[in-house]
Amino acid sequence: MKVVLPGGTGQVGTILDRALTAAGHEVTVLTRRPVRAHDIGWDGATPGRWGAAIDGCDVVINLAGRSVSCRYTAENMRAMMDSRVDSARVVGEAIAGAARPPRVWLQMSTATIYAHRFDAAHDEASGVIGGSETGVPDYWAYSVAIAQNWERAQAQAPTPATRKVALRAAMVMSPDRGGVFDMLSRLTRCGLGGPVAGGGQYVSWIHAEDFVRAVEFLIARDDLEGPVNLASPAPLPHRDFMRALRTAWGVPVGLPATRWMAELGALALRSDTELLLKSRRVVPGRLRTAGFTFEHPEWQKAATSLAQQARPARPASRRTRESNSHAL
Repeated sequence: MKVVLPGGTGQVGTILDRALTAAGHEVTVLTRRPVRAHDIGWDGATPGRWGAAIDGCDVVINLAGRSVSCRYTAENMRAMMDSRVDSARVVGEAIAGAARPPRVWLQMSTATIYAHRFDAAHDEASGVIGGSETGVPDYWAYSVAIAQNWERAQAQAPTPATRKVALRAAMVMSPDRGGVFDMLSRLTRCGLGGPVAGGGQYVSWIHAEDFVRAVEFLIARDDLEGPVNLASPAPLPHRDFMRALRTAWGVPVGLPATRWMAELGALALRSDTELLLKSRRVVPGRLRTAGFTFEHPEWQKAATSLAQQARPARPASRRTRESNSHAL
């Protein structure tokens, strides 16, 4: 299977590239900074020779978009919007112009599209789209607008021969350095893994292995199109999420943080508190109805598994080294 990954050099792209390549598929990554043999340069906004990679491929998985791990300034938010909408638009143009278009186009989206909510979970059928909630910062509506415009760019692309799926993904948890699990784990090991602002807000997440399996499932299932939630079936309050993470790392306590403390922390990390404070209670309605089963449905076991993979290998003891040298 030939797979093209626009924007495939970020955390999620690296996970997919590694897994799909290991499974024997031919993966081509579109990136602004090509350095490997299977990288092709593009700017994410204009047509180019990269379109030849899409013509004749089997699957496009578009992950392109400016990272949300930044301060939500007007400039950065505009860049988040433009990078997502422009890349989806230009990928759609390449597919529309292909003599042999791919059979499926998976477009990254986000679970942030749903409303800040505590009382019930969002699935694709009954979930409430955000943007009009009361009692939350006004700019949170812009994050929802980004997601809506991102999905609209894919939906409006004239690609009748290509099935289209919008991946409303929760936070993807992997043991890789630099990802969200790594960041939260470092805070936890430093004693800062307590609840934020009371910890009642829900956290939606998905283990990287289940994310990859869900992508493969959606590629294979010709009867699924449109928005699909990629999230574990068990979102949980932030306080419980962090407690499980502390347990996984063997850290007995974590200092709680007030809202203003979270603001200071986000400023220091050059990030934004929406990532911590918005209640994302999202469940995988369509995946489960279609028969998808999760290998990592519960956070405690998933966190323990991820922590075990992320722990650096301990150096061999002197006795073990001597035993190995004798064996040689």
